[in-house]
Amino acid sequence: MAITAFGGRSVTARPKTTGRRFGLKHETRTAWLFLLPSLIGFVVFYAYPALRGFYLSFTDYNLLSQEGHWIGLQNYKGMLQDALFWNALGITFKYVIINIAIQTALALAIAVLMHRLTQSVVVRSVVLLPWLVPNAVLALLWMWMLDPAFSIVNRLLIGLGVPKPGPSWLGNPYLAMFSIIMINTWRGLPFYGITLLAGLQTVPPELYEAATIDGASGWQRFRYVTLPLLKPIIMIVTLFSVIFTFADFQLVYVLTHGGPQNATQLFATYAFDIGMGAGQLGLGASVALTMLPALGLLIIALTLYMRRQ
Repeated sequence: MAITAFGGRSVTARPKTTGRRFGLKHETRTAWLFLLPSLIGFVVFYAYPALRGFYLSFTDYNLLSQEGHWIGLQNYKGMLQDALFWNALGITFKYVIINIAIQTALALAIAVLMHRLTQSVVVRSVVLLPWLVPNAVLALLWMWMLDPAFSIVNRLLIGLGVPKPGPSWLGNPYLAMFSIIMINTWRGLPFYGITLLAGLQTVPPELYEAATIDGASGWQRFRYVTLPLLKPIIMIVTLFSVIFTFADFQLVYVLTHGGPQNATQLFATYAFDIGMGAGQLGLGASVALTMLPALGLLIIALTLYMRRQ
């Protein structure tokens, strides 16, 4: 605001900012007060256990002696010489890669079907139900459904002519891996399908109309219009799937405990068996921390592949 002073000179009056600064400080304090419970929970339940686990991975701490001595990289050296570690590494990568391929393809198919056939909120809510069930409860339900003696799945197969008593879904190494992959796919499919459906709804209809006028078939419209526009969302969904599947524990541990014959022994279950089952917390922590670089390499490889596509 310009004010004419003596001598014809123009002087600019500075606005008062004291009240505004006070208001900003007050809002900042209020924001931190609202964030404080979450920050405390993050530090207590995430940050401190992570730092504590990092420290324990360099010690020989165990539950029997309640003591731990600094041994440097001995846990990591011993782990790399353990055949069970490499078995868990290979099974984890196989489990993640197969789940990613199946979940992504089926989620995209479900998203396209829902986008074309229905806009009902009720249908989308029902589709999302399997993802909302707690993992432990879901694993128990499937364990009863796949029980060799009372399995509803086996009863249906026997009714179709399969010899009694039917397959041992969780007792056979190959069927156990197939079962946990199937269940994990069924569990995560609704979330990824709804996410891709949200992406489909952002595609402008004019692009499909222009492609139709140019003579493009349904498959060509899907390949050259839908997929390129959905690629960022597919990449995000795939990354979420990698992270959640790689760290999967409850489902596998409740259903198979890593068996039979270590056929479903993932990184998470292997680390738990060593740390809590055998009581070697130091070695278990080193196995758990090894998941981070392995997961990082998998995410980097997947990201580079998606960018090239």
